[in-house]
Amino acid sequence: MLNLGLIGGLLITLASIGGCAPAREPQEGFDWTAVIFLIAVFAVMYLVLVRPQRKRQKEHQQLVEELRRGDRVITAGGIYGEIESVSEDSVVIKVESGVTMRVAKNSVALKRER
Repeated sequence: MLNLGLIGGLLITLASIGGCAPAREPQEGFDWTAVIFLIAVFAVMYLVLVRPQRKRQKEHQQLVEELRRGDRVITAGGIYGEIESVSEDSVVIKVESGVTMRVAKNSVALKRER
């Protein structure tokens, strides 16, 4: 995955190259280069930021929907446990000491392998 600083530097370089071109005769009509440049910037931002985030959200939603009793999970807070029961919006997990705790379903970050 590309570094955002690298992409920003590339975009600034491309913008500055356009300003270094030799002077041309004034032309009538609309200059489409600025519009094309803006479209390119938005396309790159979409591909680098929005698409991967949506993919992660879909994967997490699928993980949350597939939670079952007996699954070993890790919560967003770093708590390791095994699911004791699942309700509509929460799960009860049992931690190593035998204590059970109810957490929001969305706070389950990962499933662990057995």
